[in-house]
Amino acid sequence: MARTVKCGLIQATNAAPTDAPIEEIKRANIEKHLSMIEEAARQGVKILCMQEVFTTPYFCAEQKPRWYEAVEKIPDGPTVRLMQDVAKEHSMVIIVPIYEEEITGLYYNTAAVIDADGRYLGKYRKNHIPQVNPGFWEKFYFTPGNLGYPTFKTAYAQIGVYICYDRHFPEGARILGLNGAEIVFNPSATVAGLSEYLWKLEQPAHAVANGYFIGAINRVGHEQPWDIGEFYGQSYFCDPRGQIVAEAPRDKDHLVVADLDLDMIRQVRDTWQFYRDRRPNTYGPICAD
Repeated sequence: MARTVKCGLIQATNAAPTDAPIEEIKRANIEKHLSMIEEAARQGVKILCMQEVFTTPYFCAEQKPRWYEAVEKIPDGPTVRLMQDVAKEHSMVIIVPIYEEEITGLYYNTAAVIDADGRYLGKYRKNHIPQVNPGFWEKFYFTPGNLGYPTFKTAYAQIGVYICYDRHFPEGARILGLNGAEIVFNPSATVAGLSEYLWKLEQPAHAVANGYFIGAINRVGHEQPWDIGEFYGQSYFCDPRGQIVAEAPRDKDHLVVADLDLDMIRQVRDTWQFYRDRRPNTYGPICAD
């Protein structure tokens, strides 16, 4: 019997003025995404991922401590608890990327993974933290992840998460495959002029090199007052052959939906034996100081 899973990605503009109170910004973005989750449920989506730090604008465009107020505990914070109820209601796996507080002053860029019965399965913390001019001042806000590259056995597929800047590093993408990922989701926030020429190169290449599906998500629009560039959307799914099978436009809120045939993974890996032919004993130099 074919293993086909209907999956979804949400790309969206920020829903509130960036100078509004933090809780108001979070509430507006959550309400906006809840309506898009409802649409995903109507379309039969079984695994859904939202964009990087989906409850806020991409605040790393500036370095101000006020954004520390956006942090939440995982899994005990209000957003993850809410999404657990939503996931259970719709029998939907939901990946929830938010700004995480471990303890006061120790914060991560994190995605929680919730199973279709509402159970919290675990989290991925972004490992590679950029400090890129202009406007990607992430080291001011995020500690590098310390949980490795976990995968999560959900009701529908075994999935992994990579977050935004992580996608430039093939090493973690390979580890996710070795850890059993069938689909890797990459919630992102990236702008034209900086990364657009890489957007449809790197992640299809990871999909080919590792024989899995990728769901790549990017937010949309210009976020004032910073306007570090256009968040160009174009969220997409690609298959283990590197072919884009569904794609969003660049300039508007959109729910991307695709039926992913997980049997393709075996077909591709039986042809291209990249895992069999690895030579890890020769790769020491890439881990040397």
